[in-house]
Amino acid sequence: MKIWMVDAVLFASFLSLPAASLAAAAPGPTVTVKVTTAEGKDAGTITLTDKKGAVAFKMDLVGLPPGEHAVHIHKNPKCDAPDYASSGPHFNPTGKEHGIHNPNGSHAGDIPLNLKVSGDGTDKSSFVVKTISLDPTASNSIVANGGTSIVIHAGPDDMETDPGGESGRRIACGVITAPAN
Repeated sequence: MKIWMVDAVLFASFLSLPAASLAAAAPGPTVTVKVTTAEGKDAGTITLTDKKGAVAFKMDLVGLPPGEHAVHIHKNPKCDAPDYASSGPHFNPTGKEHGIHNPNGSHAGDIPLNLKVSGDGTDKSSFVVKTISLDPTASNSIVANGGTSIVIHAGPDDMETDPGGESGRRIACGVITAPAN
């Protein structure tokens, strides 16, 4: 009974919030990124949703090698196969070094986890990254200036070694552009 009363109080508090506060809690724009393998095959999609100061990722990936794989945001909105070198270095507007465990900071494009692709080649994970934004006016925007790309690597990221976490070659890529109005 006590739990219900606390929930009722929280619910009543939520209902009394001004409309502006409710709008701030709602998700912002969404971008769906089509991902392809270095061989040109469909690798699924990644849905990015603005969360007011962060970006939520919803992975729906297929056709990838099973195991752990690094995923990073890269500077250029290009995905030229077979090596995806056109995607450039990691997105790094603050000039930091690679890896969330690096004492000298981390790139904004460093994703703080490795994908865990299942035996059937799929990944359906979801997570939030606080170092990037979908707001085209933000200094950490991944959609400003034509966009960026998201790259999946052959191996896991060690979360420390500069410049790329010893994550291996680039095996899949998708271009991130501003959401349609």
